[in-house]
Amino acid sequence: MDIIVRGDAAVLDSLGVIPGSMNLVDYDKQQAALHSGTVVRQLPGGSCANTVRAVRWLLRVAGSSAPAGYTGGVGHDRAGDAFEALLDTEGVQPLLARKNTPTGSSVIVVTPDSQRTMFTYLGACRDMDPDDVDADAVRDARILHVTGYMWDTPNQEQAARSAVQLARRSRTLISFDIADPFVVHRYHQSLVDWIPGHVDILFANEEELRALTGEPAGGEETLRAASRFAPNVVMKTGPEGCVVLDGDRVFESPAHSAQPVDTTGAGDAFAGGYLFGCIQKQSVDTCARVANRLAGGIVTVDGCNYDALDPGEIATAFAEFA
Repeated sequence: MDIIVRGDAAVLDSLGVIPGSMNLVDYDKQQAALHSGTVVRQLPGGSCANTVRAVRWLLRVAGSSAPAGYTGGVGHDRAGDAFEALLDTEGVQPLLARKNTPTGSSVIVVTPDSQRTMFTYLGACRDMDPDDVDADAVRDARILHVTGYMWDTPNQEQAARSAVQLARRSRTLISFDIADPFVVHRYHQSLVDWIPGHVDILFANEEELRALTGEPAGGEETLRAASRFAPNVVMKTGPEGCVVLDGDRVFESPAHSAQPVDTTGAGDAFAGGYLFGCIQKQSVDTCARVANRLAGGIVTVDGCNYDALDPGEIATAFAEFA
């Protein structure tokens, strides 16, 4: 679950964290962050869940009844029940594994500059293992989306590897979002060894790609260095949009102009928009435009709350892209 809190930069300093960072914390520190400001919203969260929610919301806007599902670990508690209910309400099939650990959550402190700083207690999601993977759901999927956060524990990593192995055998498209620079720094060799040959679409920001490839120059040089990892590499460049490697071709796709309120979930929404375009069999150029449009919309609302967006406006924009 994501709990959005409005706070100020002085609070972050007192908690000893870097603004804009994702911090794995214990329960007590998370509670300190929770009580540091005003709670404005509670939503189903987590990078992968946010991306799947984006895909399902866009499918609904497009008038499609195609299913989307999310697999993860939650506790036998009210938070786990709430997470399941919220996914179900949004049309996402909750393929959840119940664990004897409390449901994980992230307190997201949003400061006046619209920057978000995360205080994450991972909880039950750390207990996911290969037996929790719904093999039938993976085999039936058009796309399997995995994030680098699954490398946090050996059992989670094995669950991700197992799901990808099933997907490869079923010719399911596999997308992978590195999700955070710390993922590359902690698990660099494992990712360098695993990603090539297993991933079709790789999402990352420039810092993550520099760390992954060892190419410090940035920009197109770093993107081309990433070509050995996946045939389609999408480098998120924040307010500038994205730069995409598609085979031998590199192109830029500008961001959608927006006045940010909260950047929570912008990268997740971006990935969801791109994957929606893939599902709709759009060109890579159109996928990037859809991704930028949805990311530009989600930063104008509190939290990763797709239902706060105007579906008619989004549908009109997408019709212009096609």
